[in-house]
Amino acid sequence: MQKKRDKVILVVSFGTTYEETRKLTIEGIEKCIEDKFKDYDVKRAFTSHMIIKALKDRSGYIVDRPEEALKKIAEEGYKEVIVQSLHIIPGVEYDYVYNVVERYREKGVFNKIELGRPILYFKGDGNELYDDYSVVIEALKPQIPKNSVTVFMGHGTTHPANSCYSCLQMVFRDHQINNVYIGTVEGYPSLDNIVNTLKRDGVKEVTLMPLMVVAGDHCNNDMASEEEDSWKRVLEKEGLKVNLYMHGLGENPLFRNIFINHIEDTITGKYKNIGVTQKGN
Repeated sequence: MQKKRDKVILVVSFGTTYEETRKLTIEGIEKCIEDKFKDYDVKRAFTSHMIIKALKDRSGYIVDRPEEALKKIAEEGYKEVIVQSLHIIPGVEYDYVYNVVERYREKGVFNKIELGRPILYFKGDGNELYDDYSVVIEALKPQIPKNSVTVFMGHGTTHPANSCYSCLQMVFRDHQINNVYIGTVEGYPSLDNIVNTLKRDGVKEVTLMPLMVVAGDHCNNDMASEEEDSWKRVLEKEGLKVNLYMHGLGENPLFRNIFINHIEDTITGKYKNIGVTQKGN
């Protein structure tokens, strides 16, 4: 995209090699951002270097890393930059983006550069202003079957932000939603933990659903494939009936609107006084 304005929103996601889900999710979110923030150009970056390389090697499709995108943005003469993360938690990938943004802030390259928070960030005690978790739950309600059990598959991480998944589980319970279980591929709770809990609760049928922006590799392989160690097959071997929901969160219009709200918060500086982009807050 050629420069049209002096302000730009850089939309940064983990990325995906799955073209169809990219169009339905990442590109869908970007289109919503373009429609809402007409004073800004909108550009894209991925944080996964493996996905960037795979896309280039397979099809010649080029996506910038955050540092590459900001270098180009600086060269193109933009004055104001809003970087919006499409990550679910403030984990390793978000730290990566944060550090890149801070380097550019320290250099004084732009008149303004700010980083928007990921999906799960604030959880205050009874204060709606600081409750990203309840906002996410409201966005997820329309896609959760009311009379059966849903098991969400999150990515998971060794980063301390992995605790966001357990926090979200507890907030579901606070909302009296007791038919939702949250597990992760690479963190805690693991699939083994979920199996044990489902057995304890006498659950016989579940709907598997990705707690991820895109329905990409983890959704298609780790969650839904016929491989012996997929979540689907493991649960079936435990005697459960398994239904599949093969849609990334980025397809959910209410979920897309969360990113819009986070960008608005960043532009207006709503949380600036409490250091929203500071790691560890």
